Amino acid sequence: MEIVLKYFAGLTELQKERFDALDALYSDWNSKINVISRKDMENFAEHHVLHSLAIAKFIRFASNSEIIDVGTGGGFPGIPLAIMFPEARFTLIDSIGKKINVVNAVAESLGLDNVQAHQIRSESLKRKYDFVVSRAVASLPEFVKQTRHLISSKPRNAISNGILYLKGGDLTHEILPFKKMSSMVELKSFFKEEYFSTKKLVHLSL
Repeated sequence: MEIVLKYFAGLTELQKERFDALDALYSDWNSKINVISRKDMENFAEHHVLHSLAIAKFIRFASNSEIIDVGTGGGFPGIPLAIMFPEARFTLIDSIGKKINVVNAVAESLGLDNVQAHQIRSESLKRKYDFVVSRAVASLPEFVKQTRHLISSKPRNAISNGILYLKGGDLTHEILPFKKMSSMVELKSFFKEEYFSTKKLVHLSL
């Protein structure tokens, strides 16, 4: 997967093999279950894998960090992040069972023993995590309401525990209620492709 190698040097051979395997795995699963729009599969590496890895440009998760991907869909950003950070532990959740079936199958095919996937809503979970990650499943205030109870108060990373949220467009209004606890990064500062010109990563310290 050349676009990943373009921006991430020093990957292990196993990481390279796993990233290379993603396209075929998702193409096969997508032919059976529509987890990614058929048209978007043409840009799978850029729009899904690299987009997910914007979080890895912002933070390097410490060993044994606990991360939950809420509304993971087919496994994004959780699966690419689990490949990038094999020493961290990832829980991927979605309310749609067929998507979780795909996530579990992909994780098993790749040998990702740091991934668990469950069909459940975030509101039903009681466990605590260092970070909640997601790709634009709701407005930011609504997402915070659904997930802030999941965040642990015990930090183990250089960056404060909280939410890492990938979303595009003008987020001025959405982050207003969290102005004192938020920071926002333009993804075009990480990646040069046009797709990322309006994409952002929001970090909320909660």
